[in-house]
Amino acid sequence: MPPEILLKIFSYLDAVTLLCTGCVNRRFYHLANDNFIWFRIYTTAFSPKRCNWKVNSAEKTAVSMKSLSVEDKEAGYWKKEFITKQRASVKAVLAQVLQPVNPDTGLPVKTKEALSFSFSRISGLCWVIILKAKNGQEYVMEHTDVSVHDSSVTILWYGKNWPQLAMLAALDLCGVTPVFMDRSKAPSKNGPRWHSLIAKYNLSNLTESTMIGWDSLIRIFCLHPGLLVGLWKREEELAFVMANLHFHHLVEKSTLGSATVPYELPPHTPLLDDHPEYGLHGYQLHVDMHSGGIFYLCGTFRNLFTKKGSIENGYVKLVVIRFKNNTEHLPLIGKFGLSWRTDVFDGCIKSCSIMDVTLLDEYGKPFWCFSSPVCMRSSGPSDGPNFLGQTYCVDYVDSEGKVHVELVWIKETEEYFIVSLVLYLRTAKINQWFGTAY
Repeated sequence: MPPEILLKIFSYLDAVTLLCTGCVNRRFYHLANDNFIWFRIYTTAFSPKRCNWKVNSAEKTAVSMKSLSVEDKEAGYWKKEFITKQRASVKAVLAQVLQPVNPDTGLPVKTKEALSFSFSRISGLCWVIILKAKNGQEYVMEHTDVSVHDSSVTILWYGKNWPQLAMLAALDLCGVTPVFMDRSKAPSKNGPRWHSLIAKYNLSNLTESTMIGWDSLIRIFCLHPGLLVGLWKREEELAFVMANLHFHHLVEKSTLGSATVPYELPPHTPLLDDHPEYGLHGYQLHVDMHSGGIFYLCGTFRNLFTKKGSIENGYVKLVVIRFKNNTEHLPLIGKFGLSWRTDVFDGCIKSCSIMDVTLLDEYGKPFWCFSSPVCMRSSGPSDGPNFLGQTYCVDYVDSEGKVHVELVWIKETEEYFIVSLVLYLRTAKINQWFGTAY
């Protein structure tokens, strides 16, 4: 068929079909990048009549000048401009959704709504893992299930078509949205989609040091940040993958990055610490421990403080629950464990759960946030009260701080009690946040 006829046919295609045609068939790649076609799509989509803003004479002149120079641009220029404009409109919508902030949590009020089914149905937001083989081959898997909690989301992948673990080198976690959003209709799964890299993981790190629990069927491994990998005990092959993501900047991370570069957090302007000689003060902590929709702990602790002298080995110690104050001790509700499931089996691994931490500074701004699998391990005698019962501890460490929890098993009531909860915040993080020099 003559190119002129093909070009005429292509001029009647919408943006989604045109973009897909250029990706599927190399013969049509040049035609699918035609500047005249994409300039028409661009001006139609973003014309003053269609948009809800006034266009001044200068802007009209700029559009006219652009139309005169269509031939001067390299092939695909106006396609890139159209996609860039579409992404900018997505950013504008997200800015409106995430603008109101809850003063109690320090997080956007509508984060839960933005991640709920209704929003995802409009935005087409989903999450995928990309399993990267050592020979360069990639396996893309869409999430099987999503659970939205008070301050985090748990995303699950399972199925029968896992590649062999020995073949795999790495795993990428990405948020995925349609390149072109139309709020009037549900997005098509077959259309072009935008990948936003959230985190990269090295699958060679599935070792004894990263294993946190097991039952009769599986062993589970924790990879930072927040990833849980389940392996069948017998075959040593993948059973499921679970990602635990905190709400803080999650919508932006899931939509505004690229396939190779994660979303870059806005630059932080150091906040004025008006009384650095008194140390940290006015902090607020919210901590959840949960799994499978069951919350074992849900607590908020206000007016936390520490003295400037509480610095040791590069950490500032922030005590939340004290050994010697029995009134602060808290029970874990229910049978503590981490629920898992696949398309064939399910189970619960004792002594493990998901921990969500949201620490706000004295101004109510999120200072340190994470969601991660944790495990409870037996510990020796502590310096606390002489309880009748076995003592346990839960520890979490990342680049910004540490969490240390001590618990006692009360045999008479068959429940765990938290008798100590301490945060250790890196002085480097505090200095960067406040512009201080602790």
